[in-house]
Amino acid sequence: MRARMKLTISKEEFIKGLQAVQNVVSTRTTLPILANVLLIAKGKQLCLTATDLDVTISKKVQAEVEKEGSFTIPVKKLHNIAREVEGNKVEIEVIGNLCSLESGSFSTKVNGLPAEEFPPIPEFKEQNTIRMEQDKVKSMLRKTAYAVSLDENRYVLNGLFLSFREKKLTMVATDGRRLALAEEEVEQSQESPIEVIVPTKAIQELSRQLEEEGDMDIKITENQASFSMGKEKETVVVTKLVEGAYPNYKQVIPSESKYRVTMDKEELLHAVRRAEIMTSDKANSVKMTFTENTLKLTANTPEVGESQETMAINYSGEETSIAFNPQYFIDPLKSLEEEEINFEFTDQLSPGVIKVNKPFLYVIMPMRTS
Repeated sequence: MRARMKLTISKEEFIKGLQAVQNVVSTRTTLPILANVLLIAKGKQLCLTATDLDVTISKKVQAEVEKEGSFTIPVKKLHNIAREVEGNKVEIEVIGNLCSLESGSFSTKVNGLPAEEFPPIPEFKEQNTIRMEQDKVKSMLRKTAYAVSLDENRYVLNGLFLSFREKKLTMVATDGRRLALAEEEVEQSQESPIEVIVPTKAIQELSRQLEEEGDMDIKITENQASFSMGKEKETVVVTKLVEGAYPNYKQVIPSESKYRVTMDKEELLHAVRRAEIMTSDKANSVKMTFTENTLKLTANTPEVGESQETMAINYSGEETSIAFNPQYFIDPLKSLEEEEINFEFTDQLSPGVIKVNKPFLYVIMPMRTS
């Protein structure tokens, strides 16, 4: 029988391609084809694609292609083989439904499935392209994605809200108890605003794939979005969008607050982390008490113990206190690059707001304390 596909690839490039796509493959798939990676050998490249029918990832890597063709092989099996071979190069040849791999003195044959059985890869028209710098997108995701809801009953919140309007991208995530928002300017070709909800799994994959330099092209259709990265757009993440309307997040952002305190971010982060140690699942609140130039953090959990710590701050208002879930405070502080944060609040029942000197804000609902 004649070979369907034949190529030689460096071990390093092969692993790079497999690592880029394999996470999207579900371990509990009922369709055997969804456990496979689609390999397409063409020109001087091997394109690897994996999907779970919601999110699809493609990665192009360099290869010496002797015979162009396509085939699908179980991705986890292939990744394990690629990782363990000792040679620097891997020779791949597909004959019938068997893929033979050779490297050094090692050779193996893996059963696969024809490429025709693999779900079609969505196509996008050129005209609606939004271009952004990858590091900006990466930074925005880092500052917002942690606030996405994990509650599957509120499916519109199980994703990140992206709003493109007036040459600005606004990213919002909320789980009903806190809200994170970041903004950046974008190059946008079309005038009309675009609003979409990108599901959590696609956001996780994007965060993994994004690099510190280079651009990213974003294309959006009615129910799908594609994100292309790399010098030659060799990495592509395509996702279905979450259906439904995102709630009006603007109404939860306080228009004004009574107090504003500027604090050292690292000092506050470590103090909150120390206080968190003395909380439990049942009683996970930390109380902040503001007095003249002093912040006192206290945690008091009957079955665990208690802790307190004071921090020098710049504050001259009346004594007031507010309690919150410490993890909800740690998440934004961990994600911000700035050295100082501003915390704005009114009283112990109103939401607090963390701001920095960039287009970012974080709203946190207080916890009632008896």
